[in-house]
This record gives sequence, C-alpha cells and structure tokens, in this order.
Amino acid sequence: MNKLLRAVGFGSASWPYVAPFAAFLLLLGLAGLLPGGAGIHYPLRTIAVTAVVLVWSRGVITLRASRWASSTLVGVAVFLIWVGPDAVWPSYRSHWLFQNPLTGSLAVSADEALRTSLPFLVFRVAGSALLVPVIEELFWRAWLMRYLISRRFETLPPGSWTWGTFWITALLFASEHGPFWDVGLAAGVIYNWWMIRTRSLADCILAHAVTNACLACYVLAGGKWLYWL
Repeated sequence: MNKLLRAVGFGSASWPYVAPFAAFLLLLGLAGLLPGGAGIHYPLRTIAVTAVVLVWSRGVITLRASRWASSTLVGVAVFLIWVGPDAVWPSYRSHWLFQNPLTGSLAVSADEALRTSLPFLVFRVAGSALLVPVIEELFWRAWLMRYLISRRFETLPPGSWTWGTFWITALLFASEHGPFWDVGLAAGVIYNWWMIRTRSLADCILAHAVTNACLACYVLAGGKWLYWL
C-alpha cells in the first residue's frame, strides 16, 4: 500500500485524509455500471465509506469543536448563500453558466418512489449531514490545503495556507458541485476561512454539517429535490 501511495505522489500519512473521499468518488463513479438504482447504491455507498472512515481515518478525526455557536452560525450562513440565488431568482440556475457540458445539468437522482421511502431518506440525510462533512473536510481543508504547501503536511498546523493553496482548494471544491459551482465556490471560501480562523477540523466539520442538515430540511420540507443531485 505504501508503495502505491508513493507512486501516485503522496505518502502514507495522507491516506487517512484521502481514502474516504477517494472511496466515495470511486463508488459514485461505479454506480452507473452496477445494477439497481439510487435506492440501493446510496445506502451501500454510505455504509462502505463510513467503514473506510472508521478503519483508516478515526485516528485523525476530532469532533471536539471549540466554537459550537459560531461554527453553527457559519453553517447556517453558507446554507442561506447556497439557496439564496434560486430563491430570489427562480430561473437563475437555468443559465448556461451553470448548466453546460462542463458543469453538467440539474437532474434529480431519486425517483418519485424514493422520495417517500423512509429507509432511503434516512440514509440520504445521514450521508449528507454526517458523513459528507467528515470526508470532505478531511480531504479539502485538513489535507489538500496543507499538502499543496508541503508533502510533509502533517508537520504543518491545521489552517496553514498560502493565497495559492487557498484559492486552488476553493476552486476545486467548487468544481465538485457541478451546476452549483458558484455557491460551491462561496462555500469553499468560507470553509477555508473558517479553518484558518479556528485551526480546528472539528469546527469546520460542524459548520459543514449544519449547512448540509439545513439543506436536507429545505429539500424535504419544500420538495427542492434538485439540490440533491
């Protein structure tokens, strides 16, 4: 395993930060090649990636946030930024800047039957609000923003940054969100800033979890399923 990691350009210290995100992307890419729909793929993906986190990443994760109130407010602020443009201007997201061959198009992954399936919704909400914040903050803020400074990133304190690493991380985070790249960029900038401000992975995970939990409530209460691509 260490030889494989060195071959792709990073050492074993990176693995706990990278493995869950890599597993998530791999399973997401395989979903279209495997039988069954989102009702099967999403729960299995959630369980599998959770197992990867527990096996490889638990030693680098801390959930002891030091700024509960302010991290919660940051999370709510990002949620409002995320839904704000579409709420103010309903046709905003239909512009070619957001839906094109490069960013993709808006398409709901859950069919009508799944939207009333309690088991699926439990996994979907748990995956979004509990699992995704952990794997994304491990990868983007705890690893990449430091790794771009030095391959011995573990010698740098959390929140270490340069202007280059700040914007590369924010832009790549934005690209991950397809037609929502604009608000993804805003979220990436805010989460990066919060990591720099708090130097706390736990506080960034909390802020991200609050954002995703608010978005889950918004989707379920208002039927805004396009936010769950």
